[in-house]
Amino acid sequence: MEIQTKKSLGQHWLKDEQTLKAIVKAAGVAKDDTVLEIGPGLGTLTKELIKKAHKVVAVEYDEVLAGRLESEVGAPNLIVRHQDILRYDLNELPLQYKVVANIPYYLTGNLMRMFTETNNPPETMVLLVQKEVAERLAAKPGNLSIAAVAAQMVYEVKLGIVVKAELFTPPPKVDSQVVILRKREEPLFDNLNPRVYMRVVKAGFSQPRKKLRSSLSAGLGINKEEADRLLKQAKISGDLRAQKLSLKDWHKLYKVLMV
Repeated sequence: MEIQTKKSLGQHWLKDEQTLKAIVKAAGVAKDDTVLEIGPGLGTLTKELIKKAHKVVAVEYDEVLAGRLESEVGAPNLIVRHQDILRYDLNELPLQYKVVANIPYYLTGNLMRMFTETNNPPETMVLLVQKEVAERLAAKPGNLSIAAVAAQMVYEVKLGIVVKAELFTPPPKVDSQVVILRKREEPLFDNLNPRVYMRVVKAGFSQPRKKLRSSLSAGLGINKEEADRLLKQAKISGDLRAQKLSLKDWHKLYKVLMV
């Protein structure tokens, strides 16, 4: 039976064997690894992962695809979960697990927050996303987004191979790219509460086209004078826009707010 893709779930299936193998290689999947795969779809990447990993946990939101995966790709080291990934309990996974997945654009931001705010973050993530999204996650200060700040707070981020749109079924409108995130060996900041840190970042990005004093004022529910006072304490200009700040700038602002 031919499976129809669902636009609402951002389904675009990669079938190119060479690219699938390259994604698994980029993750350095080894025989003692547990791998979390998000949205396995037809299981083309799953088939490559089960060859290399100790265990693959595939979380699929689409009930039909989840059932198909169990019956057609079933293997002793494959566990299929029919579930929304954003509701999945990451504490079910062992420490130092890896995430390898072809994820839809609309999930990127929520997944970054999920994986960076959990008490059991993955050791490595290798994600295939829209090229623009990959570039955004790896961006430098001046072009940072909330997702980039969340990712880079915990991970060293680098870009992998570009995957042309025609290699997918159905082809998306743009090319995709692999982005590789490896957990920092040492935390970027000591004694950091990631949820509070990201609350500050979200407040700063609440009105990204406006100057920082305005967006911070709106995001934290304080007046502009108070926002200016906090920014001055952190030695950050209120005339900047959120995307111009570095991770260290956000940390300075976080420390001021934690006092």
